[in-house]
Amino acid sequence: MIILAPSILGADFRKLGEELEAIDRAGAQYVHLDVMDGAFVPSISFGMPVIEALRPCSGRVFDVHMMVEEPGRYVDAMKKAGADILCVHQEACIHLDRTIHQIREAGMKPAVALNPATPVETLTHILPEVDMVLVMSVNPGFGGQKFIPYALDKIRALRHMIDERKLDVRLEVDGGVTLDNIDAVLSAGADTIVAGSAVFRGDPAANTSAFLEVFSRYES
Repeated sequence: MIILAPSILGADFRKLGEELEAIDRAGAQYVHLDVMDGAFVPSISFGMPVIEALRPCSGRVFDVHMMVEEPGRYVDAMKKAGADILCVHQEACIHLDRTIHQIREAGMKPAVALNPATPVETLTHILPEVDMVLVMSVNPGFGGQKFIPYALDKIRALRHMIDERKLDVRLEVDGGVTLDNIDAVLSAGADTIVAGSAVFRGDPAANTSAFLEVFSRYES
Protein backbone atom coordinates (compact mmCIF):
# COMPACT_ATOMS: atom_id res chain seq x y z
CA MET A 1 0.00 0.00 0.00
CA ILE A 2 1.30 3.43 -0.95
CA ILE A 3 0.63 6.09 1.68
CA LEU A 4 0.27 9.85 1.27
CA ALA A 5 1.48 11.99 4.18
CA PRO A 6 0.58 15.64 3.48
CA SER A 7 2.94 17.96 5.33
CA ILE A 8 1.13 20.73 7.17
CA LEU A 9 4.21 22.89 6.70
CA GLY A 10 2.62 23.72 3.36
CA ALA A 11 -0.83 24.40 4.80
CA ASP A 12 -2.55 27.70 5.62
CA PHE A 13 -1.85 28.06 9.33
CA ARG A 14 -4.89 30.30 9.73
CA LYS A 15 -7.15 27.30 9.11
CA LEU A 16 -5.14 24.20 9.93
CA GLY A 17 -8.12 22.33 11.37
CA GLU A 18 -10.15 22.84 8.19
CA GLU A 19 -7.29 21.78 5.95
CA LEU A 20 -6.71 18.62 7.97
CA GLU A 21 -10.38 17.76 7.62
CA ALA A 22 -10.14 18.31 3.84
CA ILE A 23 -7.24 15.89 3.36
CA ASP A 24 -8.93 13.41 5.71
CA ARG A 25 -12.07 13.38 3.61
CA ALA A 26 -10.02 13.00 0.43
CA GLY A 27 -8.33 9.89 1.82
CA ALA A 28 -4.82 10.89 2.96
CA GLN A 29 -3.64 8.19 5.36
CA TYR A 30 -1.01 10.10 7.35
CA VAL A 31 -0.47 13.68 8.49
CA HIS A 32 3.19 14.75 8.37
CA LEU A 33 4.27 17.23 11.05
CA ASP A 34 7.69 18.88 10.80
CA VAL A 35 9.14 19.96 14.14
CA MET A 36 12.11 22.34 13.73
CA ASP A 37 14.24 23.85 16.47
CA GLY A 38 16.28 26.54 14.69
CA ALA A 39 19.47 24.66 15.59
CA PHE A 40 19.54 21.36 13.69
CA VAL A 41 17.86 23.23 10.82
CA PRO A 42 17.73 27.01 10.25
CA SER A 43 13.97 27.38 10.73
CA ILE A 44 11.68 27.15 13.75
CA SER A 45 8.25 25.64 13.09
CA PHE A 46 6.09 24.33 15.94
CA GLY A 47 6.14 21.80 18.75
CA MET A 48 4.02 19.81 21.14
CA PRO A 49 1.27 22.40 21.81
CA VAL A 50 0.36 22.61 18.10
CA ILE A 51 0.41 18.83 17.65
CA GLU A 52 -1.75 18.38 20.73
CA ALA A 53 -4.22 21.02 19.46
CA LEU A 54 -4.47 19.32 16.06
CA ARG A 55 -4.87 15.80 17.41
CA PRO A 56 -8.67 16.05 17.91
CA CYS A 57 -9.04 17.35 14.32
CA SER A 58 -7.88 14.13 12.69
CA GLY A 59 -8.01 10.41 13.26
CA ARG A 60 -5.17 9.83 10.81
CA VAL A 61 -1.67 8.65 11.71
CA PHE A 62 0.43 11.54 12.99
CA ASP A 63 3.85 11.14 11.38
CA VAL A 64 6.10 13.50 13.34
CA HIS A 65 9.46 14.42 11.80
CA MET A 66 11.90 15.70 14.41
CA MET A 67 14.36 18.12 12.80
CA VAL A 68 15.89 18.91 16.18
CA GLU A 69 19.09 18.34 18.11
CA GLU A 70 18.99 15.56 20.71
CA PRO A 71 15.44 14.41 19.86
CA GLY A 72 15.45 11.84 22.64
CA ARG A 73 14.66 14.66 25.06
CA TYR A 74 11.18 14.98 23.58
CA VAL A 75 10.06 11.37 23.14
CA ASP A 76 7.63 11.19 26.06
CA ALA A 77 6.23 14.67 25.37
CA MET A 78 5.59 13.78 21.72
CA LYS A 79 3.76 10.63 22.73
CA LYS A 80 1.59 12.66 25.08
CA ALA A 81 0.91 15.24 22.35
CA GLY A 82 -0.42 12.54 20.02
CA ALA A 83 2.40 11.33 17.78
CA ASP A 84 2.01 7.85 16.28
CA ILE A 85 5.29 7.71 14.36
CA LEU A 86 8.36 9.57 15.61
CA CYS A 87 11.12 10.10 13.06
CA VAL A 88 14.55 11.25 14.22
CA HIS A 89 17.59 12.16 12.15
CA GLN A 90 20.56 9.87 12.05
CA GLU A 91 22.72 13.00 12.08
CA ALA A 92 21.08 14.36 15.26
CA CYS A 93 21.47 11.27 17.43
CA ILE A 94 24.77 10.44 19.08
CA HIS A 95 23.22 7.20 20.35
CA LEU A 96 20.74 6.35 17.59
CA ASP A 97 20.06 2.80 18.77
CA ARG A 98 19.14 4.07 22.24
CA THR A 99 16.80 6.73 20.83
CA ILE A 100 15.05 4.26 18.50
CA HIS A 101 14.36 1.89 21.39
CA GLN A 102 13.24 4.77 23.58
CA ILE A 103 10.62 5.68 20.96
CA ARG A 104 9.32 2.11 20.73
CA GLU A 105 9.19 1.73 24.50
CA ALA A 106 7.10 4.92 24.68
CA GLY A 107 4.49 3.28 22.43
CA MET A 108 5.27 4.92 19.07
CA LYS A 109 6.69 3.56 15.83
CA PRO A 110 10.33 4.61 15.41
CA ALA A 111 11.62 6.01 12.12
CA VAL A 112 14.96 7.41 11.06
CA ALA A 113 15.67 10.17 8.51
CA LEU A 114 18.72 10.82 6.36
CA ASN A 115 19.82 14.21 5.07
CA PRO A 116 20.59 14.33 1.33
CA ALA A 117 24.37 13.93 1.69
CA THR A 118 24.23 11.14 4.31
CA PRO A 119 24.99 7.69 2.84
CA VAL A 120 22.35 4.98 3.20
CA GLU A 121 25.04 2.63 4.56
CA THR A 122 24.91 4.46 7.90
CA LEU A 123 21.63 2.59 8.52
CA THR A 124 23.02 -0.91 7.93
CA HIS A 125 22.79 -1.98 11.56
CA ILE A 126 19.75 0.01 12.71
CA LEU A 127 17.50 -0.80 9.73
CA PRO A 128 15.93 -3.93 11.31
CA GLU A 129 15.01 -1.90 14.42
CA VAL A 130 12.86 0.78 12.74
CA ASP A 131 9.43 0.85 11.15
CA MET A 132 10.27 3.46 8.53
CA VAL A 133 13.18 5.22 6.85
CA LEU A 134 12.80 8.77 5.56
CA VAL A 135 14.93 9.91 2.63
CA MET A 136 15.21 13.68 2.55
CA SER A 137 15.15 14.80 -1.08
CA VAL A 138 15.80 18.43 -0.14
CA ASN A 139 18.01 19.94 2.54
CA PRO A 140 15.68 20.12 5.56
CA GLY A 141 14.45 23.34 7.06
CA PHE A 142 12.28 25.00 4.44
CA GLY A 143 9.22 24.04 2.42
CA GLY A 144 8.84 24.51 -1.32
CA GLN A 145 12.35 23.41 -2.36
CA LYS A 146 13.21 21.52 -5.55
CA PHE A 147 13.76 17.76 -5.51
CA ILE A 148 17.44 16.73 -5.45
CA PRO A 149 17.87 14.21 -8.31
CA TYR A 150 20.43 11.94 -6.61
CA ALA A 151 17.83 11.16 -3.95
CA LEU A 152 16.45 8.65 -6.45
CA ASP A 153 19.68 6.65 -6.19
CA LYS A 154 19.34 6.60 -2.40
CA ILE A 155 15.73 5.43 -2.64
CA ARG A 156 16.75 2.58 -4.95
CA ALA A 157 19.61 1.59 -2.64
CA LEU A 158 17.39 1.54 0.43
CA ARG A 159 14.67 -0.38 -1.39
CA HIS A 160 17.29 -3.00 -2.24
CA MET A 161 18.53 -3.13 1.38
CA ILE A 162 14.98 -3.52 2.73
CA ASP A 163 13.89 -6.15 0.21
CA GLU A 164 17.11 -8.14 0.34
CA ARG A 165 16.75 -8.54 4.09
CA LYS A 166 12.97 -9.10 3.88
CA LEU A 167 12.28 -6.30 6.37
CA ASP A 168 8.88 -4.79 7.13
CA VAL A 169 10.13 -1.21 6.86
CA ARG A 170 8.35 1.58 5.02
CA LEU A 171 10.37 3.87 2.74
CA GLU A 172 9.30 7.51 2.94
CA VAL A 173 10.45 10.41 0.78
CA ASP A 174 10.16 14.07 1.76
CA GLY A 175 11.07 17.17 -0.20
CA GLY A 176 10.05 18.60 -3.53
CA VAL A 177 7.72 15.74 -4.44
CA THR A 178 5.07 16.84 -6.93
CA LEU A 179 2.69 15.29 -9.42
CA ASP A 180 5.36 15.93 -12.05
CA ASN A 181 8.00 13.71 -10.43
CA ILE A 182 5.93 11.27 -8.36
CA ASP A 183 6.24 8.51 -10.96
CA ALA A 184 10.03 8.59 -10.73
CA VAL A 185 9.90 8.51 -6.92
CA LEU A 186 7.50 5.56 -6.83
CA SER A 187 9.40 3.69 -9.53
CA ALA A 188 12.58 4.03 -7.46
CA GLY A 189 10.88 2.16 -4.61
CA ALA A 190 9.25 4.66 -2.24
CA ASP A 191 5.98 3.62 -0.63
CA THR A 192 5.25 6.62 1.63
CA ILE A 193 5.11 10.09 0.12
CA VAL A 194 5.35 13.41 1.94
CA ALA A 195 4.01 16.40 0.00
CA GLY A 196 3.46 19.89 1.37
CA SER A 197 3.07 22.61 -1.23
CA ALA A 198 1.93 20.06 -3.82
CA VAL A 199 -1.06 19.18 -1.62
CA PHE A 200 -1.95 22.42 0.13
CA ARG A 201 -1.35 24.94 -2.65
CA GLY A 202 -4.76 25.33 -4.27
CA ASP A 203 -7.42 22.76 -3.36
CA PRO A 204 -6.02 20.30 -0.75
CA ALA A 205 -8.78 17.74 -1.28
CA ALA A 206 -8.42 17.74 -5.08
CA ASN A 207 -4.62 17.57 -4.87
CA THR A 208 -4.82 14.69 -2.39
CA SER A 209 -7.15 12.82 -4.73
CA ALA A 210 -4.77 13.42 -7.64
CA PHE A 211 -1.87 11.83 -5.74
CA LEU A 212 -4.00 8.88 -4.65
CA GLU A 213 -5.09 8.31 -8.24
CA VAL A 214 -1.43 8.01 -9.27
CA PHE A 215 -0.81 5.60 -6.38
CA SER A 216 -3.67 3.37 -7.53
CA ARG A 217 -1.87 2.72 -10.83
CA TYR A 218 1.08 1.24 -8.93
CA GLU A 219 -1.11 -0.85 -6.63
CA SER A 220 -3.26 -2.46 -9.34
